[in-house]
Amino acid sequence: MKNQASVSSTMKTAKTEQKIMAAAIKVFQDKGYAGTRTRDIAEEAGINLALLNYYFRSKEKLFEIIMLQSMGDFMQIMTAVINNEKTTLEQKIGDIIEAYHELLYDKPGIPIFILSELRQGNHTIFLKATGLKKIYQHSVFAKQYEAAIAKKKYTSRPMIWMIMNLMSMTIFPFMASPLLQMIGDMNQKEYRAFLKTRKPLVVKWVLQTMKS
Repeated sequence: MKNQASVSSTMKTAKTEQKIMAAAIKVFQDKGYAGTRTRDIAEEAGINLALLNYYFRSKEKLFEIIMLQSMGDFMQIMTAVINNEKTTLEQKIGDIIEAYHELLYDKPGIPIFILSELRQGNHTIFLKATGLKKIYQHSVFAKQYEAAIAKKKYTSRPMIWMIMNLMSMTIFPFMASPLLQMIGDMNQKEYRAFLKTRKPLVVKWVLQTMKS
């Protein structure tokens, strides 16, 4: 009987946490981090504020957990990609683009949400939650980039130059998909097929910008 009670309690806890998380995602996306109060999340979840505070100590903590849940699998894949000692710099760029495509096919709303928070000055929370800065700066990828520059294989520029080109060519088509679908007279299925045909070209374009 005690085991059954324990299992029931655990399931209830998990269900309540999931309800809070779902409510938090909706409120954060609607109001942004700065405009969201824990009371707003509690009301959206249909629980009292004390219960929300019991499960999640603060708004910042809840936001961090959401970011980790949203980006966790992606960051694990990205870390493995850029620290793979068996692949070249060029192969890593292709793998990074592939990883972004897989993430954005599954979660197309993430770029808009992140961009909105960055524009509101919440970059510190985002970087803390994802560890993105550290992942790139101390990676095999960064060392390979520096070595390629030293050998004059590519034009000498900070790595952020290449990352900016890579991200803009990869992420923008997902962020602007409603507009681009309308301009291109494509439905969602057709647009996704179009993006897949474009993907190998993005690798070539990124590499070309590194040489020019």
